[in-house]
Amino acid sequence: MTLILTTNDAMKIAAHHSIVWFARRILSGLVVVWAAATFAFVIQCVLPGDRAQIIINVTSGNVGLASSAELAAVNAKYGFDQPLAIQYGKYISGILHGDLGESYQQHRPVAGIIAEQIGPTIVLAVTALLFAWIIAILTTLFIAGRDNIWAKLLNDTQVFFATAPPYWLATILLVVFAVKLRIFPVIGGSSPVGLILPTVALALELSGFFGQVVQNEFTRVLEQPFVTSARARGMSEFGVRLRHVLRHAALPGITLSGWALGKLLSGAIVIEVVFARQGLGGVLVAATSSRDVPIVSGAVLISAGLFVLVSLIVDLTYRVVDPRINLT
Repeated sequence: MTLILTTNDAMKIAAHHSIVWFARRILSGLVVVWAAATFAFVIQCVLPGDRAQIIINVTSGNVGLASSAELAAVNAKYGFDQPLAIQYGKYISGILHGDLGESYQQHRPVAGIIAEQIGPTIVLAVTALLFAWIIAILTTLFIAGRDNIWAKLLNDTQVFFATAPPYWLATILLVVFAVKLRIFPVIGGSSPVGLILPTVALALELSGFFGQVVQNEFTRVLEQPFVTSARARGMSEFGVRLRHVLRHAALPGITLSGWALGKLLSGAIVIEVVFARQGLGGVLVAATSSRDVPIVSGAVLISAGLFVLVSLIVDLTYRVVDPRINLT
């Protein structure tokens, strides 16, 4: 018996596969966030030193030993005197209700502190990602598959930027364009002008990495038969590169964009310190130096959630760029 699928049946099957794929991605994302939450909890428990003593020292600014009564009061307030299983259960329950704990130093909810500062950090990371893609695409369009001095020069420049530490690039940009030439402000703040140098510092390294990945795939795609057909139809060389080759060559780079944005979020924190920008950078530096563990743990958890979200968006974008790809 021959089974013939109608268009409607095929659409139903495709929709079913998409729903199953989406459900799996959501489930795997939840597992990643749960693992990050568990890691953050374990870190709080295994760090050297008594947690109650650390909180008292951070609050008072002293390093002496607290009395038994003071330690008991702090343990009771934060629930440190309860079994670890109960502490873990309350910690996970709090996360599910949006409670990431209370800062040891600021005595405020961690969720509120991160919410106040994460906006500029996300803006910087996303802007740097877009700028990196613009640089990578423009250089690839002009140098991929070509053998001349300009192509070699741009290729070597990409390799240099791909291996240059963003912190070093940020320092050079700050000294040259802010301190010496005074084109940009030394303290970035939160203004659009103050966003330029931090964005360039982050984007240059990533553009070199993207450029190398996309350029290699671009050169391979140039040799495909459909490219020859497009040229035979009279399409210009630039049109062939832009409309046909780039679409396929960008797929490996798109796959790496989720990882790249996660890298940019961590890199943005360092760059914010260099340019004295508002964001998570200053908060995390202060929290790390004062052992304000809830803030650091909250940042780890939020970063994991953002990574899961970005990975899902990247997968969907991958499907939009090339609809032939099946979601599995």
